[in-house]
Amino acid sequence: MLSQKLLFLIQTTVEHVQKEAHKAGPPEMPNFITLLYEKYGKVGLVQFLHTWENVVFSLLIVIILGVVAYLSSRKSSLIPGSLQNFVEMVVEWLDNFVCGILGPKGRKFTPFLGTLFIYVLSMNFFGLVPGMKSPSSSLNTTVALATCVFFYVQYTGIKSFGLLGYLSHLAGEPKDVVGWILVPLNLPIHILEEFIKPLSLSMRLFGNIFAEDILIAVLVGLGVASLAFLKMPVGIPFQLPFIFLAMLFSTIQALVFTILSTIYFSLMMPYEEGH
Repeated sequence: MLSQKLLFLIQTTVEHVQKEAHKAGPPEMPNFITLLYEKYGKVGLVQFLHTWENVVFSLLIVIILGVVAYLSSRKSSLIPGSLQNFVEMVVEWLDNFVCGILGPKGRKFTPFLGTLFIYVLSMNFFGLVPGMKSPSSSLNTTVALATCVFFYVQYTGIKSFGLLGYLSHLAGEPKDVVGWILVPLNLPIHILEEFIKPLSLSMRLFGNIFAEDILIAVLVGLGVASLAFLKMPVGIPFQLPFIFLAMLFSTIQALVFTILSTIYFSLMMPYEEGH
């Protein structure tokens, strides 16, 4: 019974890949929601899951991370187990990473920036799991993350400088005649720059992960097509070598997203606090 279900899943995946190859748009690997939609598309729940596909996978990652955090902390002790030891090691590394850029006073941002890194990394990796999808391959997801960073950074700037000091910071902190003359030029440029930051964050992450997913789908389609004449339910796994490269790129993109977010916070901190 299990082998029949597995064979059915493989055949459904192959059929989906072959359909994607004939579509005009970019190909993508099927996930379990897509397969359910193709089989039971008229069911209301399946239509709902398909419509909010990226949100569902994002929430699934949140649940998984929450379970890991709960299991690692429910029986914390001075002599940690393997899971607690691993989580503590990750938290310590993230704290050193954030404080290395923002200084000791930047530790208050470690929970946000550390969670951001782990969440983005998990989303990037999720698409490499068969039947799953990377929510970060959707521009809606990356824009939402970048928007959270944008508002938190602006809040930090207002809290650090005060409202007037924040506006002065955006105006280039004029202190002489030349500085005040340049305010009409500096202020619009700095305001535009603040809005460009989340746009660049979201586009960079989306573009790289979306391209990874497309390439994997193309390689899988190529592998299936290579053995189509044998009428086999599987193909040559051309995508396997690239998966390891995709893991590296996914880690780099999560790191870049977090580093840039940390730098944006440092630019909104008083000079004696930020490094």
